[in-house]
Amino acid sequence: MNLKLYLLTRITGVALLCLLATLTYVLHRSAHQSAAQAQNTLAALGKQLELQLLKASAGEKPANPFPDFDLWKQTASEPGICASYLANDSETMRNYCKGIDLSTHHYPEDFAELYRRIFGPQFNWQRPITYNGQAYGVLTVSVSAELSINRAWDNVRDLLALSAVTITAVCLLVYLAVSRALLPAQTIVAGLNRLSSGELAFRLPVFDLVEWRHTAAAINQLADNQQQLLAERQKLAVMLMNLQEEERRYLARELHDELGQCLAAIHAVSTVIAQTAQRNCPELVTEAEQISRFTQAMQQSVRNLLTRLRPAELEELGLDASLRALIASWNRLGKTHFSLYIIGDCRTLTEPLAISLFRITQEAVSNIAKHAYASLADITLTINGTETSITIQDNGNAITLPFVSGDGIGLLGMRERILALNGKFHLSIAKPHGLIIEARLPTAQPESAQ
Repeated sequence: MNLKLYLLTRITGVALLCLLATLTYVLHRSAHQSAAQAQNTLAALGKQLELQLLKASAGEKPANPFPDFDLWKQTASEPGICASYLANDSETMRNYCKGIDLSTHHYPEDFAELYRRIFGPQFNWQRPITYNGQAYGVLTVSVSAELSINRAWDNVRDLLALSAVTITAVCLLVYLAVSRALLPAQTIVAGLNRLSSGELAFRLPVFDLVEWRHTAAAINQLADNQQQLLAERQKLAVMLMNLQEEERRYLARELHDELGQCLAAIHAVSTVIAQTAQRNCPELVTEAEQISRFTQAMQQSVRNLLTRLRPAELEELGLDASLRALIASWNRLGKTHFSLYIIGDCRTLTEPLAISLFRITQEAVSNIAKHAYASLADITLTINGTETSITIQDNGNAITLPFVSGDGIGLLGMRERILALNGKFHLSIAKPHGLIIEARLPTAQPESAQ
């Protein structure tokens, strides 16, 4: 759920609970007011009747017979109150009700029914009328249900109107305040997306709120650590690649100078032995020729190994000739036809970048020939002043990414080599099937990659 909506629902819920509690208090207060009104009327009217008894005992002749409600009629201002007097002899009885205009009172019937069930708003209050310790009768005062319900509904209606305005205003102010306070969250999410996409140089700004400021500082510190680790990793990867190339160069030189020379000497000696054996010992000619054939096969294996370790064309003729020789050697096998397209001048590339491009192509072509079951594959190398890209596409059996994990490290090795040179590596599926390998590297490499 959205945080703003979450806070608004919680605030609205709390406001409604407070409103319910306030409504309960208002209803109880309304019922209490009705009861207090009846009690006050009962006390005032009772004193008036007792005063009439006092005047009668003093010999004063009243204008109206006892009990006289005229004074109360004149002074009572609240409608809906009924008063009744019942003498002890049950013969003298007097009733008076100050009516109410029901046409001016409007309240929902459901509210009236609920109010009657909860509070029973027909309040009846009684008191005896006494003089000199003698009880003369009982006075009863009651408040009409309509009056009590109408008073309660007026209070509830006013409270609901005020609460609706208040809750709406509070929710609006809270929404605006929370929206303003959460604006940095969008910046932080956008920054995290940029960091996750590889822009480790991006840093979040300093925010006004302390919580956001601490969050941004922690994210920036994490980005600093990641950037430092990545830089160290790239530096180590470059060192390992350089060391690997140095080892390959050393092995190629040793194989060429030592083993190659030895095999050449063995081949020469076997040729001399064969020539001598033809004159002096013909039965040794077959063995001498067999030694010569074995030596030639070993020489061919050494030449193939030297090509993989350190192609002579790479140092003598450059990347262009090395790639064309590599593609020609695989095309001679006949399983997959490789096409090479070079756009730009390979001579402008630095040696580490040229070696890396050759190794990437070498690994990709080997993977296609061994695992893709492809009939066609295209290699496109594009070189310009700022960026060098290579795209390798085949029509093999790849239909989905990612690949199932295996023991091979071909794609992983390519990715690590490209990332070490501050490049970008991307895999995608060709239509209708096959794999597309895309690598983009800066043409100008940093000093650590030289």
